[in-house]
Amino acid sequence: MNTTDDSSSNHNRATEPASEPANSSSAPVAASETMSIPLDAPRPRSRGLTVMVIAALGVVFGDIGTSPLYSMHTVFSIHDGAIAPTEQDVLGVISMVLWCLILIVTVAYIGFIMKAHNQGEGGILSLASLIWHNLGRKSNRAGAAIILAVIGASLFYGDSLITPAISVMSAIEGIEVADPGFAEYIVPISVVILAVLFLAQRWGTGSIGKAFGPIMVTWFVVLILLGVPQIVQNPSIFRAFSPTYAVAFALDRPFIAFVAMGAVVLAVTGVEALYADMGHFGRKPIMLAWCMLVLPALAINYLGQGAMILREPQTIDNPFFHLAPAWAEIPLVVLAACATVIASQAVISGAFSVSRQATRLSLLPRLRVVQTSKDQGGQIYMPTVNILLFLGVLTLVLVFQSSGSLAAAYGLSVTGTLLLELSLFLLLAHAVWGWSIVRVGALAFFVGGLELLLFGANVVKVFSGGWLPLIIAAASITIMLTWRKGSRIMWGRRADMEGPIRDFVDRVRLSHIRRVPGVAVYPHGNPTTAPLALRNNMEFNHVLHEHAVIITMKNVGVPHVDTEDRIRVSDLGDPRDGIVHILCRVGFNDSQDVPQALRLAAGSCDELSFDPEEATYMLSVFRIEKGDDRCMPRWRKGLFRFLEKFSANRTHALHLPPARTTVMGAQAEL
Repeated sequence: MNTTDDSSSNHNRATEPASEPANSSSAPVAASETMSIPLDAPRPRSRGLTVMVIAALGVVFGDIGTSPLYSMHTVFSIHDGAIAPTEQDVLGVISMVLWCLILIVTVAYIGFIMKAHNQGEGGILSLASLIWHNLGRKSNRAGAAIILAVIGASLFYGDSLITPAISVMSAIEGIEVADPGFAEYIVPISVVILAVLFLAQRWGTGSIGKAFGPIMVTWFVVLILLGVPQIVQNPSIFRAFSPTYAVAFALDRPFIAFVAMGAVVLAVTGVEALYADMGHFGRKPIMLAWCMLVLPALAINYLGQGAMILREPQTIDNPFFHLAPAWAEIPLVVLAACATVIASQAVISGAFSVSRQATRLSLLPRLRVVQTSKDQGGQIYMPTVNILLFLGVLTLVLVFQSSGSLAAAYGLSVTGTLLLELSLFLLLAHAVWGWSIVRVGALAFFVGGLELLLFGANVVKVFSGGWLPLIIAAASITIMLTWRKGSRIMWGRRADMEGPIRDFVDRVRLSHIRRVPGVAVYPHGNPTTAPLALRNNMEFNHVLHEHAVIITMKNVGVPHVDTEDRIRVSDLGDPRDGIVHILCRVGFNDSQDVPQALRLAAGSCDELSFDPEEATYMLSVFRIEKGDDRCMPRWRKGLFRFLEKFSANRTHALHLPPARTTVMGAQAEL
């Protein structure tokens, strides 16, 4: 694993905590910003496609792949049996489920939305970032896209907390079917399993996918084996592929059909995580896994459940487990328990991706990122996010005690995210890709209309549990918008303190300040301003080193940058001034090693006539203190200062030698 700081040249705890978004019109290119590369650039890959497909099955499809366990049972249990095991109701419900899978997952996400990736990364913040860059930072539509993305990402965080809690508890509750006395052990065992699951995240999604992948392959094969015998006995169930049955059901009993949509949405929960997880494996492995195995397995199993219910109406109490012969019930419960635990992985991995994108948009503090793959830039582990997710999930398990208590909260965050992602995609497709109004309108009508119905059906559950994801989302929105505003304020104040680098160099030339022997290196994320440490060294010590080197580490969004392509050296004014700037371009699998970059620069440029091993390193510190200004309400300023404490420490990420590193800087009030 390669441990990196996603903002390693901009942030330290209490050190340069406030960073303007790298895409701000007033901000220079920051060290954490990735270079612009074509959207269709191939993702480097050394492992076979088959291995990637299996790994994607273990991480991406756990949530949506386990939906047959409870979707049909939930539909037929609403309103005390308002939906009966009659031909009209069964065909109508199965038709709804199949067309949700076809329109929302296959057409909208696999067919269109996953094409909108930002250097391989998916998710709602990735969509907003594409719109922001392509429409112009001052565009009203770009600003609206960021706000919608913040709401969508916040809803996704709610899903990331609820899904592991409800999945693991439902898995353990399944074992209770074999032994009713098992009830008192459900919560303790759930806590242990969740602890192991979150501890395993440090191994990386690639390793987790290798472990979980074969289990999920087995799961989907079992779904097929369970469904096929029932379909063979009642092949007329294939009529459910006709959308006319869903329409007829809705027209006959509109209110019941509308309420049923609130349960039908369970069949597509996980599709939002599928998009957010794209950076972990790439679009092609996910697309192949869905089309070749996942969709056929889900469709066959739902058709099998429908065929069985038509033949044996009494099986509506738990249709999935009734598919299995008596001898296979216990093994199926165990396999289902494993699969539902794995279902949590999709949203956990997605939360890592969304969090890293949020830091790049300055919506969250810069957090420590561990790169867990040498080939896939999206395969990451974020310790802080992992800990916070675990604590949140643990709280839900201990408070709600059962999956049934959380069931009403499940769905609102998913459907809200689906609507927002589709809206942003349609904006991107029309305004950037040049789609016609007719094409955009068709997708909005068929897919957007269906998603709007699903969202409306879940809104009615707000008072019975749907309030939970709304509270989580509200807290996340508050945090993101507070950090974004506070970082903009502090970035501006810091830039004012630093001043333009050109003016500083001119001042040095005119002042004839005393130069002392040696090399001083200033890691700095903003090449257009003078590092605080450099400025303070001159103003307070009244000396400058003979060689002053400003170095910026820049991540360019590829796995590796060849040594000969990494370094760019530029003089800041007259070469005799002895002040130079080094831009070091690194890939996501390259170490952000400042001393190594200095050695490369010295070896490739005759102008750098010094021994890098004798260099001293001067880190710029920018501390935030409590202030009385009115730029933000007092509570928001306090929240910003608290969030700043989570900013990643860059000292170790830059591999600076402690014995030759000095910290200098300034402070500002907020």
